[in-house]
Amino acid sequence: MTDSNPFDESNSFGGLPFFGDLSKMFQSQGPVAWDAAKEFAKQLATDGQAEPNVDPIDRISIEELTRVAELQVAKITNLDSSQSGKPVKIEVVTRNEWAQETLVAHRDLTELLATQLSAPPTTSADNNIEAQMLGGLFKFLNPMMIAMAAGSMAGHLATHSFGNYDLPIPRSGNKIFIIDRNIKEFADEWTLEVTDIRLWVLIHELTMHSILSRPHVADSIMSLLSKYVKGFHHNPHSLQEKFENLDLSGSDPSQIQSQLESALGDPDTLLGAMRSDEQASVVPDLEALLSVVVAYTDYVIQESCTQLIASYTSLVEVFHRRRVTTDTSDRFVEKLFGVNLRIELIEQGQLFINGVIERAGRDGLEQLWTERRNLPTPNELLAPGLWLARIELPD
Repeated sequence: MTDSNPFDESNSFGGLPFFGDLSKMFQSQGPVAWDAAKEFAKQLATDGQAEPNVDPIDRISIEELTRVAELQVAKITNLDSSQSGKPVKIEVVTRNEWAQETLVAHRDLTELLATQLSAPPTTSADNNIEAQMLGGLFKFLNPMMIAMAAGSMAGHLATHSFGNYDLPIPRSGNKIFIIDRNIKEFADEWTLEVTDIRLWVLIHELTMHSILSRPHVADSIMSLLSKYVKGFHHNPHSLQEKFENLDLSGSDPSQIQSQLESALGDPDTLLGAMRSDEQASVVPDLEALLSVVVAYTDYVIQESCTQLIASYTSLVEVFHRRRVTTDTSDRFVEKLFGVNLRIELIEQGQLFINGVIERAGRDGLEQLWTERRNLPTPNELLAPGLWLARIELPD
């Protein structure tokens, strides 16, 4: 069976300029249509509007607060903020700039996903021809579908994220990107002092960076994320079902294009609705590790901000509400990378942190990040005493 371009001008859909553009992108950009991903991210991050430059006064304010945050994190964690020996650089950016940086940060995982989904399916002999046809169409559309999913995730996240680590996923490099526009809008929404929110965010980001930049922690998390992504299986029938539900009888090409973009951008079309057995086996370890990272960061914020920020009690409440609110981007993240930090999971991480402190104090807690073998298992998350016994600390 020879490969063909379903959207060649000789085919039934060839009259739509959209498909001509897609074809050009597919031929030149490998497993992911990165130019398209960048455009999707920009459109969603900015809602198609021009963004103003960051106010220099805001930059100066954040630089001053960064020094305070760095001192607090160093005092409580004893962790180096950087593994390179160079100081961490805080950069205040626009939503679009943040979205583009996020695409770069997650590029390896995204391309791994694209490679996994382009693998031919395992099918029975009686439907082999049909599967080959669907598989060929899926493989042709795959670069754009991955681009839509990745661009949509980055763009949606940019509309409400504060910094690098709203998602506790390691990033290479030594820069933390802060979206001060989102911080100011959040402060206005809850009638809170923007300086208090900025300091909270900086402590959060610097703590996360101190943990996630440690090589053995980053390697452990990225290994689990990679295993999750590799657990996806090619499912061309999901694409067939989407196309069967499209109404292509209209004469307006823009309406047809809109339907196609919606179908191709749906993560269920790309990934299917079911989690594989391989992925299910990875999730407990991934959730246990990420929940402890988040809970430890919460502990550092509590220790730092209780006396430092007058509105601390109010901030705890509003940040809790923010955490439990589901956003469109949360679904994309869960589907693409398996990162679904449910509130009950974070609360379990907090119980673990509190249990370690009760039994072994802050000195015991500092052992969490010293070496790979000290990272807790899912069973130990439920029983801090087991973790302390395994790493040979007195309970």
